[in-house]
Amino acid sequence: MKHLLITGGCGFIGHHVVEHFLKNTGWQISVIDALTYASNGFDRVRDIQAFDDRRCRFYAADLAHPVSIGVVDELGPVDYIFHMAAETHVDRSVSDPMRFVVSNVVGTCNALEMARKVQPKLFLYFSTDEVFGPAFRGIDYREWDRYASANPYAATKAGGEELTLAYGNTYGLPVAITHTMNCFGERQHPEKYIPMCIRKILAGETITVHADKTKTVPGCRSYIHCRNVAQALHFLTERFEPGDKYNIVGEHEINNLDLALYIGTVLGRRVKYELVDFHSSRPGHDLRYSLSGRKMQDMGWQPPVGFFDSLTKTVEWTVNNERWLNAV
Repeated sequence: MKHLLITGGCGFIGHHVVEHFLKNTGWQISVIDALTYASNGFDRVRDIQAFDDRRCRFYAADLAHPVSIGVVDELGPVDYIFHMAAETHVDRSVSDPMRFVVSNVVGTCNALEMARKVQPKLFLYFSTDEVFGPAFRGIDYREWDRYASANPYAATKAGGEELTLAYGNTYGLPVAITHTMNCFGERQHPEKYIPMCIRKILAGETITVHADKTKTVPGCRSYIHCRNVAQALHFLTERFEPGDKYNIVGEHEINNLDLALYIGTVLGRRVKYELVDFHSSRPGHDLRYSLSGRKMQDMGWQPPVGFFDSLTKTVEWTVNNERWLNAV
């Protein structure tokens, strides 16, 4: 039985990864999580019934501090580590950058030190498209293109990447890095765009859509459901090259106004919106991000479920699960 350790496994993306491996493998799963506001405590993993599976174990620990020898001993041999624990909200990084440095840089160093003790077959660092900065039309960044972080969140994730590569080069740790675009799915935190749209459309409130200076061109993103991301991570466990990077990309790019309007169509509700020049007043928020997914495609991976099917199911699930609807 293989053993997968997921840091941040109680968080939004992390709990989907836990669910994927419990449903699709016979592996043992361990989770380390600080249980901050972003994790909703154990609510997400409790909702997917992870506590009911004897293969799943949970450790409440903050990677801002070194992982104790007691936790390392309890973990035992580990085959794979997915380091997903991170502070992720750009607005919060602008107002409190040191919090992100501690979580995303210091926390990564502590996770790597833990990995040196357990010696996994793979330490996978889960990063973001934002390390590359804004992408003008026609540009899709490849894995090893230059970085140009536009906000503290992106800079701390880039710092974590460099630490990961350094541990691979210095200590021979088998590492890999993934860049992922905007993730969505069930049980997402209300500060994120899609659950915010669901809540505001149902309440008849106006959605603020970030746009350019002319207030005519909305921001664009490529969204991908967390289940597709989890499947890509599973795919990489048997195909990664130590020290390499991989972009996990959704198949469809959409601007944020069209996204809100589509959600309104699924809900059968009128969408009230306002285009605002948010980027000039709040530096660090880029109008467009984009990654090339060619490398993973050439390796034989593609998202198992398409964007619009995934989005429709997510919106319908949220509406039909009153507890989580109230949460958003």
